[in-house]
Amino acid sequence: MNRAPESVWTKWRRFRELPPLERSLVLRAMALLPLTEAGLRLMGFRRWKELVEHLSLSVPQRRILERADQQMMAERISRSVRSAELHGPGTPNCLERSLTLWWLLQCYGIDGELHVGARKSESRFEAHAWVELRGVVLNDSPNVHKHYARFDAPIAAAEAGSHAAGGAASR
Repeated sequence: MNRAPESVWTKWRRFRELPPLERSLVLRAMALLPLTEAGLRLMGFRRWKELVEHLSLSVPQRRILERADQQMMAERISRSVRSAELHGPGTPNCLERSLTLWWLLQCYGIDGELHVGARKSESRFEAHAWVELRGVVLNDSPNVHKHYARFDAPIAAAEAGSHAAGGAASR
């Protein structure tokens, strides 16, 4: 059964009902998604990721959360990025969504890992990106590993000075 699309006013009312932190996260994600799209197009992945790392580490309100609070906050941030993707401008791809999520996690001192995997479907090569926190997939299905061979190392780990790069496919 298909539901009628929500009106702008209904979406606005639902947004206003969110707690202030979540409203802030959605707005930040709405700003960062198109910025990430432009950054990837203009600078390429490696240079954009390095800039994001630098910007994230210098965020004045960067918070270091307790481990138990990190998972809860990571889930909130992930929902906010998903909401911004669905209701914001444009249609971001998996790399743009994942880089934006990873960026916001870093701003809260959460060591999320950006992963890229690949598969061959018929005669086409396909790649996919997602974010994990301590082995838990945040912005995709938990079994994404069954569909894509994840590169050995995270493409981006939130540790300062980490410049991990993907190698040969694993699993």
